[in-house]
Amino acid sequence: QVQLVESGGGSVQAGGSRRLSCTVSGYSFSGADGSRYCMAWFRHGAGNEREGVAVINGADRPSYADSVKGRFTISKDNALNTLFLKMKSLQFEDSAMYYCAAEVWSSGSCPDPWNISNDYNYWGQGTQVTVSS
Repeated sequence: QVQLVESGGGSVQAGGSRRLSCTVSGYSFSGADGSRYCMAWFRHGAGNEREGVAVINGADRPSYADSVKGRFTISKDNALNTLFLKMKSLQFEDSAMYYCAAEVWSSGSCPDPWNISNDYNYWGQGTQVTVSS
């Protein structure tokens, strides 16, 4: 059973940085199944729809939403079996509940487009990030 648990959220001042973690159980990043999973970060801010933030495929190739490109970095640590989202130059508009998501996709790729939440069956419970001015 695949389970995702996010952590690392909290309050941060505008311009600051934060690193979110998503610890995964139920499959190993470095195992035979690891390369088959597409993993993503989504966020849901007040009054907004759930938005895809970043994705990383089985070959560790990342893609980003235009709103975070150059500021956010998605990565995986195989030893920790953990997905990260490193965020810098945070803005008030980045305030949201952040979720990690995973799905098995063909040949270790990701859905195209990758930012459709319905394409992911495995979700964490979310971690709140609040950016204050």
